[in-house]
Amino acid sequence: MLPTFLTVLATTLSLLIVDILFRGVVIANFPAALIAGAVIGFLNGSLKPVLSAFSLPLNFATFGGFSLIVNGFCFWLAAALVPGFGVHGIAAFILGPVILSLANTFINNYFVEKNVALKGSENKAQLPSS
Repeated sequence: MLPTFLTVLATTLSLLIVDILFRGVVIANFPAALIAGAVIGFLNGSLKPVLSAFSLPLNFATFGGFSLIVNGFCFWLAAALVPGFGVHGIAAFILGPVILSLANTFINNYFVEKNVALKGSENKAQLPSS
């Protein structure tokens, strides 16, 4: 349960970063970002593999460039499903998911580095030995 919550939390924080960087991505409040993080995770786990499989020939023809469109579509669909979360403009449609992915990777790596998901409440801070 904790790893799932941390993944949604990381996606939520990443969405807030994307909201700061792009005018075309609008998040009304933190609960909307939290719901959008969960919806994006669900869409990326369920719909994105199906869309990627169907678009495989087009993805080969564009040397992987069409995957940006698939990511953008899932991002836009999450915005269409979640009130308080909106995606406006082609830059937000294409670059929003890229920045979301980069920020999400850094935040998830932070959680893994700190062993938050593995040890939970048993995590004790230790000073590095010299």
